[in-house]
Amino acid sequence: MVKVTARRRQGYTHDVEIQGGHRLVIDEPEEAGGSNQGPSPTRTVAAALAACTAITTEMYAARKGWDLGEVEVEVEMEYGEASVPRSFEVIVRLPNGLTEDQVERLHGIAGKCPVHRLLAHDREVSITDRVELVQ
Repeated sequence: MVKVTARRRQGYTHDVEIQGGHRLVIDEPEEAGGSNQGPSPTRTVAAALAACTAITTEMYAARKGWDLGEVEVEVEMEYGEASVPRSFEVIVRLPNGLTEDQVERLHGIAGKCPVHRLLAHDREVSITDRVELVQ
């Protein structure tokens, strides 16, 4: 289990602490009433998808003994109603010199990263909401 805590700094700006000593600032853009001190929650999801795809691709290549060198993953996220993401386009940029088979296998593994699988509803996930009053 991993614990993540968001604490309001001011307005919509939140300091987010992730178990393991990591910290992020999450906010909303000014046009949404925030102060743009960090990415929005949904933009953070797109960032997680890009990073997870890159890491999954690189881990697979390392297990196969393939030297990928520079890898870049770009995610284009489109919003739908009520500012909810409705689509993600993932572009994996690999260096030249890979065989057709390597490219095909890397393409297949990129779509198996945990964040991709979560967003594509490849796994059942439960969310339980609770409200606690504090003094």
